[in-house]
Amino acid sequence: MNQKTQSSRRNFIKTSAIGATAIGVGFVAASEPVLAAAIETDFNGLKAGEQMIPVGSFQMPAYVSRPEKAKGSLPIIIVASEIFGVHEYIADVTRRFAKLGYLAIAPEFFTRAGDPNTYGTTAEIQKNIVAKTPDAQVLNDLQAALVWAGKNGGDLKRVGVTGFCWGGRITWLSATLPQVRAGVAWYGRLIGEKTEGNPRHPVDIAADLKAPVLGLYGGADAGISLESVEQMRAAIAEAAPKNPAAKACQFEVYPDTPHAFHADYRATYREGPAKDGWEKCIAWFKKMGVA
Repeated sequence: MNQKTQSSRRNFIKTSAIGATAIGVGFVAASEPVLAAAIETDFNGLKAGEQMIPVGSFQMPAYVSRPEKAKGSLPIIIVASEIFGVHEYIADVTRRFAKLGYLAIAPEFFTRAGDPNTYGTTAEIQKNIVAKTPDAQVLNDLQAALVWAGKNGGDLKRVGVTGFCWGGRITWLSATLPQVRAGVAWYGRLIGEKTEGNPRHPVDIAADLKAPVLGLYGGADAGISLESVEQMRAAIAEAAPKNPAAKACQFEVYPDTPHAFHADYRATYREGPAKDGWEKCIAWFKKMGVA
């Protein structure tokens, strides 16, 4: 990590709706050229910016958005990023939730491993950042974010998690936590090689689900096969008779739709599935009491 990048990522600026922040500003270099379709959610009526969240003695950065004039405690949404970390797209998603009345938190789960923006390819990010970020650490960070939320205007009885790609897989895993009420996983990987850092994948945890998950997938996803989606459906079906959360899980597969179809700044963006998926995401959280 070069000195300039390290400084910009570590000297965090805490702001409100009238400023910019170090985290959540700009797009990661490896995430392809930014398209004109990239959605920009304004700050009107919002308080949004960077926050440091304690995880034991460690301070984890997060991008947090909430309504500026909230009445009472707010439902909580944890937004889990792609492998690119908390850049502008993820920050914008938190503001979209805040516009709907949520306290939305996007933790920078990769901060201990480094900054994804210092690498030029996804393969380098996978090797140097993602592979060094174990699931147990991520789930512990997520729980710490919820502790912080509960002390800062969030309603711990109304907790949802949503995530994209890497964060979609994390969404499935987070649904095994007792604090989580519902999840929406956007094209999260379901199967894979088991490692010390990734001892279980979503297909392995169906029986342990404590919250129902809506899985949103693309039928033309080159990295997540329809076969793996069917494996997950089968695991859910097997767990369903004894697990109400598993029984309530649902899947939506969009035909001829690639991976990362919600990522409005990338060439993979598909407006129809993205908008339909977002509507289903919001409806899911309302149906499950996270609203």
